[in-house]
Order: sequence, then structure tokens, then C-alpha cells
Amino acid sequence: MKDLKAGLYAVDLGTANWRKASASAGENDCVEVAELPHGARAVRDSKNPEREPLRFTASEWAAFRAGVIAGEL
Repeated sequence: MKDLKAGLYAVDLGTANWRKASASAGENDCVEVAELPHGARAVRDSKNPEREPLRFTASEWAAFRAGVIAGEL
């Protein structure tokens, strides 16, 4: 898992296609998500895009989404 995570942080996001999260509303407190190889995702603050994005493996992303949908986060 450690090598997989390190590989995610090696991916160049310079040409990533960022989109606003579907749950974002009009309050301007939005996150943007980019797809990475093998189902992984990168997440960044739309108001601070120059800050280093968080990166999730496919299984971490699935667990995160499930928690959000269940209202746990």
C-alpha cells in the first residue's frame, strides 16, 4: 500500500481534468476532484488550487465516498 500511495504522489497533475464535486453547492466551499490511474482520485480545495492535493487509492476513495453518503463525515 505504501508503494501504491507513493506512486499516486508521483503522478503529474499538471494536465489533470479537475471537476467540482457533485455535492458542492453555491456556498463556494467546494472541492475539486481529478481521476488518476487505476481508479484513484486527487482532491483539492477550489479556492486554493496551488496547494498540494490529497490523493486517494481506489479503495480509499470508495470508503471516503461511502462515509460521506452515509453522513459519517
